[in-house]
Amino acid sequence: MVTNWLPTYRLNQVKHIAPLATFRVAFGVMMLASIIRFWSNGWIAKQYIEPEFYFPYFGFEWIQTFGDPGMYLLFAAMGVAALGIALGAFYRWSAILFFLSFTYVELIDKTNYLNHYYFVSIIAFLLILVPANKAYSIDAWRRKKQELYVPAWSIHIIILQLSLVYFFAGLAKLQPDWLLEALPLKIWLPSRANTPIIGFLLDYKWTAYLFSWFGAFYDLTIPFFLLWKRTRVIAYLTVIAFHFMTAALFQIGMFPYIMVVSTLIFFSEDFHQRLWKRIFPEIASSIPERSKLSNSSILKYFFIVYFALQILLPFRFALYPGKLFWTEQGYRFSWRVMLMEKVGYTQFTVSIPEQNRSFEVLPNQFLTPVQEKMMNTQPDMILQFSHFLRDKYESETDKEVEIYVQSYATINGKGSRPFIDPNVDLASMKRGYQHKNWVLPYTK
Repeated sequence: MVTNWLPTYRLNQVKHIAPLATFRVAFGVMMLASIIRFWSNGWIAKQYIEPEFYFPYFGFEWIQTFGDPGMYLLFAAMGVAALGIALGAFYRWSAILFFLSFTYVELIDKTNYLNHYYFVSIIAFLLILVPANKAYSIDAWRRKKQELYVPAWSIHIIILQLSLVYFFAGLAKLQPDWLLEALPLKIWLPSRANTPIIGFLLDYKWTAYLFSWFGAFYDLTIPFFLLWKRTRVIAYLTVIAFHFMTAALFQIGMFPYIMVVSTLIFFSEDFHQRLWKRIFPEIASSIPERSKLSNSSILKYFFIVYFALQILLPFRFALYPGKLFWTEQGYRFSWRVMLMEKVGYTQFTVSIPEQNRSFEVLPNQFLTPVQEKMMNTQPDMILQFSHFLRDKYESETDKEVEIYVQSYATINGKGSRPFIDPNVDLASMKRGYQHKNWVLPYTK
């Protein structure tokens, strides 16, 4: 009954395109600004050209950097695609190009994984499926036709996706370190005590607790307050204040601004229509027509599967034993944002039994400082680098090589602990999604 009712409710309605068009323009502009910022800061070369070794995701080892000038050309294409989305020019092709190019770049090296990069990829994917260019766009101008009504699902799926991001980010905060010990904010906030106006407050422990509890409440409830007309304006002002505060206190790039403009889609059709009428007063309302897409069985079942996966993915950590923040199995792609301060150290030993010799290898011989920092706290990256060392020295010596590590890590300043079993030959361990039993248990 539920599966029949939900698709019917979502797919057999039409809504004015104005909220979707606003979102299209805002998303495209923010992505173009992000690409320009990334390029101007020299991060293309630093992250995707200069490193000697990369950490691709399991199953995506075929994704490789294009080097110089290939990566610059790829980012240029991504920028053109973002502009095409914003203007609604050759929209479908622009959305496809942006999704493929952006996602390709993010799959090159998991060192650079951020929740908001994942967010951008899935929103870009959803934009491929929605008719966001039917009005207020270059495509509509070229067709000399403004189609002002679109299937309601094309707006609802974006609202639902945004709501899931917030809700799961809040759900992840319902754990002892965050609520009972105000960690890691109790560590981070005092270092921002030089922040203008509020800086002096950041030295107090109660401030960390206030921020922690408010952060959890905000993430869990903000979608509902944005959906309710009576609280929407106050909720949106809270969105602005919250994200600008996080932008001021933490270096998290464009994410706060992306969320501020994205949540505009929660506002009513009338609100967005008034915005567009100021720009295009000549475009009059038309009689809504039921879209042929709204009855697509493929679409409705696709969205059921898609959102089921979005709901289930954050819970996949339950399939693995051990402390999530320690093993990080099931951690990525689950909207766990800024929940821990984790630091590690790893020393690699290459052993060649046939030659009865062994020697240590310093990761900084092959990795950038950021790569080394991220690898030291993530078991799957330690395993990848071990395999890299195995392949390198086996090819050089033509002998079988074993890789052992001495590894320590600490979470939220609670003391360093042994991290990886030093007696396990990581060269013989297989990559994959299976439980990594060579990660030592977290000891209190």
